[in-house]
Amino acid sequence: MRETLASTSSSTASDSTPPIESAWLNAHERLSPRWQSSALSPQSAIPIAISRVNQVDAGRLDIEMSAMLKEQMVKVFSVMKPGLLFQYEAELDAFLEFLIWRFSIWVDKPTPGNALMNLRYRDERTMETRAKLRTGLEGPGLTVYQKIWYCVATVGGQYIWTRLQSFSAFRQWGDSEQRSLARRLWFIVQRVEGFYKAASFANLLVFLYTGRYRNLIERAIKARLVYGSPHMNRAVSFEYMNRQLVWNEFSEMLLLLLPLLNSSSMKNFLRPFSKDNSSGSVGDETLCPICQANPTTVYLALPCQHRYCYYCLRTRCAATPSFRCTRCSEPVVAMQRHGGLVDTKKE
Repeated sequence: MRETLASTSSSTASDSTPPIESAWLNAHERLSPRWQSSALSPQSAIPIAISRVNQVDAGRLDIEMSAMLKEQMVKVFSVMKPGLLFQYEAELDAFLEFLIWRFSIWVDKPTPGNALMNLRYRDERTMETRAKLRTGLEGPGLTVYQKIWYCVATVGGQYIWTRLQSFSAFRQWGDSEQRSLARRLWFIVQRVEGFYKAASFANLLVFLYTGRYRNLIERAIKARLVYGSPHMNRAVSFEYMNRQLVWNEFSEMLLLLLPLLNSSSMKNFLRPFSKDNSSGSVGDETLCPICQANPTTVYLALPCQHRYCYYCLRTRCAATPSFRCTRCSEPVVAMQRHGGLVDTKKE
């Protein structure tokens, strides 16, 4: 028993002996290569999910903004020769797209639609391996070559394709009477267009499944849309929707009630309350008070003897049995051709 206690006390004393001063340095030197190798070892990138709705909305907003700029540009040239701007519509579209690219993507800024949706382009080629990422949204923007290829594909490619289609349609390449070379070029253009549409549809399916690369251009240059700020929440407001619903219901109610209202009756009812009620008698008596034109077939309203066009007076009397003269507000009981016989309002 005493021997056991003695051995236990001796082992406790040996365990409580403090380590040497350089023990932690030896442990750090032993584990440091392992930490460095684990930090530099290639790992898969952090998986992140970008809202597909935000990406599609951003593209739609960019298209609408281009349409607004084009509308303003057309108004600038509205005083010029009609049809002149239509000849250079493709050049105008390319110029506007180039301006948007120049002041957004080229200077490492998001497009207006991407900025509203909190999105930016990232070079996905550099994200194949992960080094020191915290949220998965880090990463450099597009390189100079990616920006140039993006401009060439979106601006130049769209312009060339538009001009090629208009030129082929003007030259009638698809006509069977044309020579074989034109028919062959037309066939190639149609095949390329069909292949592009099929590839775009396949890319759309892949985009809906993975949430990456809205179009073929982004997939080709590896330009992925990611969130610009990880802490920005998407604000959902129903104010615009409620206002739109109210205006839709109000417009439908007006469309239902307006055909039931008689404009002549309303004018006659409001005329006594008008401030310029006496201005009608001051005007030219030779003009029709309804259409303000010189009557071709002059008819007189009885008994006030004021001059009207036959069509204006007949339609007013047929629409409103209690029609009153527009000039003197006296009830019209009959109508008479100037220098002719009396014609009652009822046929």
